[in-house]
Amino acid sequence: MASIEGRSNKNGKTYRIRLSDGESPNRPRIGFGRITKRQAETAKINIENLVKAKNTGSEISIAVQSWLNGLRASIRKRLESLGLVEPMTRKAEITLAKWVDNYIENRTDIKPNTKRNMLAARNSLFGFCNTSMSIANFSAYDAEEFRRHLLGLGLAENTVRRRCKRVKQFFAAARKKRLIDENSFDGIPTSTVSNPKRQQFISCEDIQKVLDACPNNEWRLIFALARYGGLRIPSELYGLAWDDILWDKKRFVIHSPKTEHIEGKETRICPLFPELEPYLIEAFQQAEDGQRRVINVDLNISSNLRTQAHRIIKRAGLKPWGKTFQNLRSSRETELVEDFPVHVVTEWLGNSPDVARKHYLQTHEEHFQRAVEKRWPNSGTDGGLNTAVPPRTQPQAENRRVDITPCFATACDNMRADTNQDSLYPIPPRGVEPLSPG
Repeated sequence: MASIEGRSNKNGKTYRIRLSDGESPNRPRIGFGRITKRQAETAKINIENLVKAKNTGSEISIAVQSWLNGLRASIRKRLESLGLVEPMTRKAEITLAKWVDNYIENRTDIKPNTKRNMLAARNSLFGFCNTSMSIANFSAYDAEEFRRHLLGLGLAENTVRRRCKRVKQFFAAARKKRLIDENSFDGIPTSTVSNPKRQQFISCEDIQKVLDACPNNEWRLIFALARYGGLRIPSELYGLAWDDILWDKKRFVIHSPKTEHIEGKETRICPLFPELEPYLIEAFQQAEDGQRRVINVDLNISSNLRTQAHRIIKRAGLKPWGKTFQNLRSSRETELVEDFPVHVVTEWLGNSPDVARKHYLQTHEEHFQRAVEKRWPNSGTDGGLNTAVPPRTQPQAENRRVDITPCFATACDNMRADTNQDSLYPIPPRGVEPLSPG
């Protein structure tokens, strides 16, 4: 086993570790300078573990590796010269711009929309910091400053969180590549939060006005699929084919690009709701021979789809609402959970109960109306909600006299009688406490 040697000089006491004959025939010494006795004992134990790992070919434990990482360069080099640790290779200096651009370029497995989101996050990051800086020099404080920078630009909270999530993805890949030791964005919030202010329930009456204002059957079907089918628009719109409509089973198959990377979630089967079926039949009857897709128009850019949808909504005499198609999908899910279990509805619409509760389900005016109009059992025809308060026949003070209340009359009379009787016997001067013996 190794031993600890201590030496005293004018600057204090220094320690060094000397290997034993069994560990090394030359019994070399490893100086640690001015450290405490306890630190010297820790160094001895770790060096013995290094010798054992070298002789057995086993891996160095995490605790020993952490100790090595904290050593001065001179001590580390001494251990390397003795063959106890591998020489430390310096990490290549890779700039932030080079890493992020290479990462996005090499991600050939992502969809075009995902790549657009990555590029948006990349542009935000490059607009904030010096792109020629080393990725290893981007600190956790820089990550916090980046978030504050995005908020200062007036971006919505969820937009900021999504941008930070993409940048966090860049740094996570760099950590896997061992270019950095930790992800600077680990403490930055990246999960989107619900924003009730942007939610709006679109009633059946309002969506009917929009459907009547549509210029053709294809636009009517787009709105109907969003409001009555609960489809994600536009991603689930383009993959819908006439072969997916199972007329005899009153169901249709929805292809979901958003969840296709999850096993078993590539498609889902949704009921052919009676509110939706007439618009599908109308579109099918007017479809051209050989037409495969249900929606045959080429609407590749969601912003153009939203712009045209807003024109139609204005033509219907309504004010365009935010999150145009998501609020239609949200309104449908809110309706369905009132008649079916939530796990059934989410299976039809392709999300989870947690996501539905957090981002889709709404409380709207009709809920309040139904609550106050409900006929509760055993409470009369109006549930007791509109029962008139009986008028007072005497002053409030007289109503509160307990002596004329039958249930308390006898008890109160007895209490008054006892009080009058007690007044005949005044309390002695010595007080109410009984005299103690002795």
